[in-house]
Amino acid sequence: MKLKCKIVDILSAAPMAGMDPRDCEALIVKENDRIRIGGPKGETVASIICSDKFSDAGTLFIPESVARAIGAKEGDELDVVYSQPPESVRAIRRKMDGQKLGAEEITAIVKDISEGSLTNIEVASWLTSLQINGMDLDETADFARAMVDTGDKVVFDKGPIFDFHSMGGVPGNKITPIVVSIAAAAGLIVPKTSSRAISSACGTSDFVETFCDINVTLERLKELGETVGGAFVWGGSMNLAPVDDIVIKIERPLGINPRAKMLASIISKKLAIGANYLLIDIPTGAGTKVHTIEEARAYAQDFMGLGARLGIHVECAITYADQPVGSAIGPILEARECIRILEGETQPTSVVEKACECAGILLEMAGFENGREKAHELLRSGKAHKKFLEIVTAQGGRPDLKSTDLVPGKYTADVISSRSGYVNSIRNRDLVAVAKACGASMDKGAGLLLCKTKGQRVEEGEVLFTLYAESETKLKHAQELAERYCPVQIEGMLLKRVTAQESD
Repeated sequence: MKLKCKIVDILSAAPMAGMDPRDCEALIVKENDRIRIGGPKGETVASIICSDKFSDAGTLFIPESVARAIGAKEGDELDVVYSQPPESVRAIRRKMDGQKLGAEEITAIVKDISEGSLTNIEVASWLTSLQINGMDLDETADFARAMVDTGDKVVFDKGPIFDFHSMGGVPGNKITPIVVSIAAAAGLIVPKTSSRAISSACGTSDFVETFCDINVTLERLKELGETVGGAFVWGGSMNLAPVDDIVIKIERPLGINPRAKMLASIISKKLAIGANYLLIDIPTGAGTKVHTIEEARAYAQDFMGLGARLGIHVECAITYADQPVGSAIGPILEARECIRILEGETQPTSVVEKACECAGILLEMAGFENGREKAHELLRSGKAHKKFLEIVTAQGGRPDLKSTDLVPGKYTADVISSRSGYVNSIRNRDLVAVAKACGASMDKGAGLLLCKTKGQRVEEGEVLFTLYAESETKLKHAQELAERYCPVQIEGMLLKRVTAQESD
């Protein structure tokens, strides 16, 4: 059937098209059926909305996103045909029934997600089946391979290739540029791709882009790795395992992150850049993605098992995460703290120690002895800082970059302790909520600076943390949240006084 293109101002997460009921009858399709739409520059599959409101027979109503996908303009003649549900729907139903899928079935599902042949409802069903029924490691490895095969890959002429990944969930985890700089200073190739914040107040890419360009091509990533030995770039600027980005948009409203999908997502991106050695940081503690040591060990076993199946040597570091790493939360604040450590600062010790522990494991994976001490030596000597500046310069940043060049938001407020005592706990999620209320990560100067850590003595009237914002309105909102949430909990040392009379 030939229908005239009419572009309508409708936002839709999934490809959709509106048709007059008379056209639906002629094409023998009904509401939510699929149609394949052919345009000047390609074709796509969309779900039908059949309504009297689309009262112009002979016209196909499509949103701008669909028009862009097929290169159509207003008034263009489009080819419209019924599209059968793909065979992968049967595989999704099998997984919903708790059955194990073969490599071909998993590949078909991932391919159909990539090509837009599955509706959002079908993708959501797939994700829900993974959340409930899970996958074994063989299925997860097949899932990772399929995700890699639907995107681009980097093939390095030099090697071996090392990589580092943190599962996230702990605020202020700004160690990636430090780890990469230390490892690259020792001669390792570490072409690190990172992500932006999804639920956190700041992802690695969010703070790195405050001092250098993070958007690079695959060819440029290869060049960075082979010339300067390291990179800290945004993975979203390349077509690495692109199905992951599609799936994230669908799973976010559901509030789920299936274990198998998360494992496959992480490993697939490492496969895509040709990693031979991979260290995975698993932050563990209250308020993180991984709550207990037992759960962390289970993740570590899964990652190492996947690595063995996929030809990557994987080791894991289970790290303490009951409070933020360092003091700074928010793009410029984290960038400044990260660079200060590279410049020779020894505080906060949590940043220094975690960075050197992780870099030390990478060094030992490369054959160095006493990796942790070697990492500390490379940091103290300034060699890591020199390598950091080389990478920054290669990524379009200033060769003379200093931490003092980075200035946070001009609107500030101190959050004061209302009592004396000791910091009993710091609620990571509440701190993140306050930092996001300040404007992080979209506002680069927004965030907070923590002044006290767990176990420290606090006097009434002392500053617990300082808020930074780029607007007074956001600062005021963050202050209100900080007062409501009280993310830094103060308790006295005396829990209860027991008298002789009470003990009788």
